[in-house]
Amino acid sequence: MGLGGCIILIAVGAILTFATDWHMHGVNLTVVGLILMAVGLIGVATFSGIARRRRVVVPPTTPVVEEEPHHHHTHRVDGYSDGYGV
Repeated sequence: MGLGGCIILIAVGAILTFATDWHMHGVNLTVVGLILMAVGLIGVATFSGIARRRRVVVPPTTPVVEEEPHHHHTHRVDGYSDGYGV
């Protein structure tokens, strides 16, 4: 469950606690709402602590050295420069 899920728990808990007047046999919706809000707050505190401790590590960069291409030119007297001439 992420940070968004924790915020949803807080909202649903607040709705059950403060905005409803339903009465269910055997279930106290006020207590259920308070429990949901408490779990949501614990989750928000946990994710805030993790986000604060998380560090971004940038890997060291290595310099890029561009070399000039090496051209081996063999100029033969008979006109063949690719080495296949007879």
